[in-house]
Amino acid sequence: MTSSWTWRYDRYDAEHEPLVEALCTLGNGRFATRGSAPECTAGGAHYPGTYLAGCYDRLTSLVAGERVENEDLVNLPNWTLLRYRCLPDDGPAGDWLTPDNEKLRHYDVHLDLRAGVLTRRLFFEDAPGRGLRVSHLRLVHMGDPGLAAQCTLFRAYGWSGDIEVQSILDGAVTNSGVDRYRHLRGRHLTGHRAGFEPGGVAWLTCRTADPGIGITAAVRTVTSPVRPATEEVTVTRTVQTYHLPVVPRRSATVVKTLALHTSMDWPAADPHCAAVDAIGRAPDFPRLLSAHKAAWQRVWDQGELQVPGEVGRILRLHVFHLLQTLSPHTAELDVGVPARGLHGEAYRGHVFWDELFVLPYLNLHFPEVARALLMYRHRRLPAAREAARLAGRRGAMYPWQSASSGREETQALHLNPRSGRWLPDHSRLQHHVNSAIAYNVWRYAQATGDRGFLHSAGAEILLEVARYWSTAAVFDPVLGRHRIRGVVGPDEYHDAYPDAANPGIDDNAYTNATAAWVLARGLDLLGELPEARRSELREQLSLDDGELARWQDVSRRLYVPFHRGVVSQFQGYGDLAELDWDRYRDLYGDIRRLDRILEAEGDTVNRYQASKQADTLMLGYLFRPEELADLFGRLGYALDDEVWRATVSYYLRRTSHGSTLSSLVHGWVLARQKGADAWRYCEEALLADVADVQGGTTGEGVHLGAMAGTIDLVERGITGLETGPEGLRVTPVPLAAIPRFTFTLCCGRHRGVRLRMFPGRLAITVPDSPEGPLAVVLPGDRKLSVAPGQERWFRL
Repeated sequence: MTSSWTWRYDRYDAEHEPLVEALCTLGNGRFATRGSAPECTAGGAHYPGTYLAGCYDRLTSLVAGERVENEDLVNLPNWTLLRYRCLPDDGPAGDWLTPDNEKLRHYDVHLDLRAGVLTRRLFFEDAPGRGLRVSHLRLVHMGDPGLAAQCTLFRAYGWSGDIEVQSILDGAVTNSGVDRYRHLRGRHLTGHRAGFEPGGVAWLTCRTADPGIGITAAVRTVTSPVRPATEEVTVTRTVQTYHLPVVPRRSATVVKTLALHTSMDWPAADPHCAAVDAIGRAPDFPRLLSAHKAAWQRVWDQGELQVPGEVGRILRLHVFHLLQTLSPHTAELDVGVPARGLHGEAYRGHVFWDELFVLPYLNLHFPEVARALLMYRHRRLPAAREAARLAGRRGAMYPWQSASSGREETQALHLNPRSGRWLPDHSRLQHHVNSAIAYNVWRYAQATGDRGFLHSAGAEILLEVARYWSTAAVFDPVLGRHRIRGVVGPDEYHDAYPDAANPGIDDNAYTNATAAWVLARGLDLLGELPEARRSELREQLSLDDGELARWQDVSRRLYVPFHRGVVSQFQGYGDLAELDWDRYRDLYGDIRRLDRILEAEGDTVNRYQASKQADTLMLGYLFRPEELADLFGRLGYALDDEVWRATVSYYLRRTSHGSTLSSLVHGWVLARQKGADAWRYCEEALLADVADVQGGTTGEGVHLGAMAGTIDLVERGITGLETGPEGLRVTPVPLAAIPRFTFTLCCGRHRGVRLRMFPGRLAITVPDSPEGPLAVVLPGDRKLSVAPGQERWFRL
């Protein structure tokens, strides 16, 4: 029976195998291995992949007659590959067995979320009734981030003989896991060398093409009963072949243990020596498993979220995948938030704005990891400054897609699979990513109380982003306001006006409002800094009184367009044609990617009031209603509940939800205003990956922002929770579908605070510690406190 800690698939379906592989990925924050069948190489339904956080490589391809550069998260050597076949005493050798073999009678995949262990069970049977049961247990070690292991058990039924097993370390892998990228070069590994060491150890060394990251995978294979191996080596592969005797009621096992080291590791060491040394010291499988489970328990204790029922099971899966991508080990790395996790090659492993949805959870549970992810942005501040300079601006212009260096990695062309045409890609004009990064800096400091970060690295980021917006804004004397022109908003569909010669739209409401917010926070930050630090920064950044006066002016007079009583997504949005939504739904069914449908018809979505995802409504995700009203009030606009509700209703009818983030944001906004359809959108966000609602995209990598956002919807959305200088503020917005839940969090110096929500009641438990009482603010500004070692119940 499936439990709340289990994710299970009880039959083999080749069509859905990519989804199974992605959702059964195992990782530890440093690297991850897809949950692929050990028997299979890449092809057909199967795509083994191992990805190291921050390990990118750059190649140039010829696309539509143009040379195009792409930097990709590299698929590393396949350490899981294990081939086997039966050699019965009374018959010929059998076929190499895989899940696709016609002799497969039973197949079961079981992911233990509590332990971080993937189990695959297969049963093969031939016509004479000879059976073979195979069980694979796999882990990627949460305690030691350089290790992984796979234990395979064979058991014969109705026959005796040998199992021929080949333990393979395969370096002839490519990046070919996304169909639409297969026109591009994908062979990122070069300079292969391979060999063997005593004790059943095989090793393979290679490097990426550019910039030449050295990689060594060392695999120790141990069998029971112990048998000698026949060893074969080529430039890109090692093969160890064993013949293991099997009889009924007696099992044979093969354990593969991996040590993965690279030239990116700290402290610096030769990857080959480090990997061979590590695999020589690695414990046996039982001890590895025990230490791995203990490490996961520590992570779960800190990252706990308990919600009853199927909703809770899905949320637990989301937490699991978030923590496999961004674990406490991530705090030691120079990496950002890969939008598709370490689970596949979609989006080339790039970093977009997804930390906007991920950091709220990490701020509450793993603030050290959140800080490290912000430091990834700070280390790339020089690249952002250079990008701004080349664009004729000052300050910092962060890229829409980032990878290793911090330069803009957004592709120049993208393929429409529906039409087969390569089209210009203008998504690099999504400069609103700047505001997302500044927002994350501010919210992290507010949530954690880490003023040291805010006053140092955080201040440099936020102030340089504010400076960028100040120089990007151009005063329009007719309007008497500043405007930001030639951008693309979060919607992404609208990258130009109809029939325009140049890309970009003007005065995107989300971009302008968040730019005004950043400028205001920049001024606030300068006001709170200690005098010495303020002087230092003003000198370092050449910030004079005249520039700060401009910040003040722009922050109060940025233009936000309105039409027909609602906030306009951008200037001119209300003048676009209305789309016949019913016609397109009748014709195509799923119209999430309306842009591709219209382009294939020879039309363009730029002509219509049709949005891919939440754009203007993103403001209702970032800001509570009173905050949003204050922000618009500072700009000189009245945004009361009536106008905002009308705006929400307007865009709900004009959004195709072509992004998994869209339903999440709509659900959050509707929950805040107690809208009738809130749960429908929340549920769609919950199911986005587990049901693969976008029709095949999850197999290319999970949607990490949407996963994290669903967790945050419970922890902060339903509770109305904020942590800050005043302590813990709770203003619940009940959602009937999730009436009760429990989670732990960090609040200031208090760690492991437990919050339990019930209908009309709230319990807060503060662990025993030398800290003072935890301040709590309840609805109606009721100010209370909970002492360390105490649990208190409150009526709501």
